[in-house]
Amino acid sequence: MPFFIGILEQGLIIAIAALGVYITYTILDFPDLSVDGTFSLGAAVSIVAIINNVNPFVSLIFAFIAGALGGLITGILHVKFKITNLLSGILVMIGLYSINLRIMGKANLPIFDKVSIFSSENKLMIIIIITIIIKIAMDLIFKTKFGFILKATGDNETLVTTLAVSTGKIKIIALMFSNGLVALSGGIMAQYQNFSDISMGTGLVIMALAAIILGQSVFKSERVLKATTIVIIGAILYKLSIGLALKAGFPPTDVKLITSLIVIIAIVMNNNKFSSNIGKMFKKRGVLNA
Repeated sequence: MPFFIGILEQGLIIAIAALGVYITYTILDFPDLSVDGTFSLGAAVSIVAIINNVNPFVSLIFAFIAGALGGLITGILHVKFKITNLLSGILVMIGLYSINLRIMGKANLPIFDKVSIFSSENKLMIIIIITIIIKIAMDLIFKTKFGFILKATGDNETLVTTLAVSTGKIKIIALMFSNGLVALSGGIMAQYQNFSDISMGTGLVIMALAAIILGQSVFKSERVLKATTIVIIGAILYKLSIGLALKAGFPPTDVKLITSLIVIIAIVMNNNKFSSNIGKMFKKRGVLNA
């Protein structure tokens, strides 16, 4: 039982970051690699704030704001300075590595003697409440005029421009919100494990994509469940896959490799052409065997 509770707790924390990545990768079609840096940024800001006797919940607000500023820089580099979206994210990610080190003062910063949001015994309930609040907020935002314009920007940027709407501003706001959520997730994860580490955001974008793709592979249509719910379930499935792999005897050093394999398998299984070919192959074999 503790194994599955731990999976659920960590899966929901990663789900918050996956929801942020969902905005940029799935809706906006913006490959934002800066999230690797903003995840660690959120962790660093939250832990340093707690060390300075800031309320742990307030420290998460600071983490969100810090992440939003990271997304703002990525957006400005892309929109105002015309740097490609991929390169903009990489530049911010690299720059944030040094900034995170400067914030923490060292590569690893513990808070074992400080109060965190998880000082009570109801860790899972706290994470569930935070995740539900964020999910509901995103669902409401997607129903607003801004939400429809955001989706339209990802689908057809030219059409949005003809409506006299600045797609640049939409992208910047989306990047700020996305990175804010990722940094918030980093802050929660740091408090969950009682320390922040300079490398804890490494590979976050792959983990988030794995969660999104897994969820979309299991639930191919949004008619049954909302997109945000699918992403959350995908994050839990991702963490469950990693947990089962480690429980089966794989060393922790293989986690990144396992993550890559999960993404590859999920993408292949989600490929309609591949699935169709496999179906035809089995059907053909069935006919031959008959």
